[in-house]
Amino acid sequence: MPRYFLGLDIGSTKSHACIADETGQVLGFGKGGAGNHESVGYDGLIRSLGDATHAALQAAQLTTRDMAGAGFGIAGFDWQTERPAMLDAIATLRLDAPLEIVNDAMLGVIAGARASWGVAVVSGTGCNARGRTRDRKREGMVTGAGAWMGEGAGASELAHWAIAAVSQMWTKRGPATQLADAFVQRAGARDVPDLLEGIINYRYELNASAAPLIFQVAAQGDVVAQNLIEHAGHELGELANAVIRQLNFENENFDVVLVGSMWNAGEVLIRPARETILKLAPHAQLVKLQVPPVVGAVLLGMEQANVALTP
Repeated sequence: MPRYFLGLDIGSTKSHACIADETGQVLGFGKGGAGNHESVGYDGLIRSLGDATHAALQAAQLTTRDMAGAGFGIAGFDWQTERPAMLDAIATLRLDAPLEIVNDAMLGVIAGARASWGVAVVSGTGCNARGRTRDRKREGMVTGAGAWMGEGAGASELAHWAIAAVSQMWTKRGPATQLADAFVQRAGARDVPDLLEGIINYRYELNASAAPLIFQVAAQGDVVAQNLIEHAGHELGELANAVIRQLNFENENFDVVLVGSMWNAGEVLIRPARETILKLAPHAQLVKLQVPPVVGAVLLGMEQANVALTP
């Protein structure tokens, strides 16, 4: 009799559910809205869980009673003190199967690393890093709170640094940069003073969506933009190194999985991250995640039912 597994990737902007059998054949997929309790509350998490799961079950023509295991990667599940509330939200699905929950960054490790252990570094709108040992008994983490905790860099942090660079240019504290003209044009401002005043007074907004523009300016030879991206890569490498130290991976041969849209910029960002990581862990191998993170959630569900996962 076939066994079926449910996986959910609950994100800050969207959520995905996937149902597969133990051979890995995908039978159903569903989508939901934002589910990070920090922004939508636990009612929003429950709604996202229900919408995505219902759609996947309907597509697979199965019910929750058919599931043999379930895995959940949840944005905003940062601390073990949050676990009871997370499980209460998941209980609304009425699953009768073993399950496990992890921070959504861990899905990158499970889905993208050989034998599902190692480190994942996320760089999308924000940034994060998580890891687990070969025996799955220990995990490493950073806070995932971004600039507030001195952690970078996702697209939000990169945009923040770039705006600061434009401000420093205008006040004569820093070098000239073509980012100024690029941001003026993007925001529809009259000039740099109007841009900065508008950002401060909330007339203009330059957020994570401006990150691709920074890479474009860097590709045109702007040294300031290039240095910002170099710094971002090194900072992302340091996030990985924090987890590597926690898990004593310095002499291990393991994967560092790169997750998130910022890594699509390629070597301009990956190279400084690699340089930083290899100084600490020379046997680490950087790999980009090649499958949707929700695949990691399905594999996590399979682990709960003791399905042997092959590297």
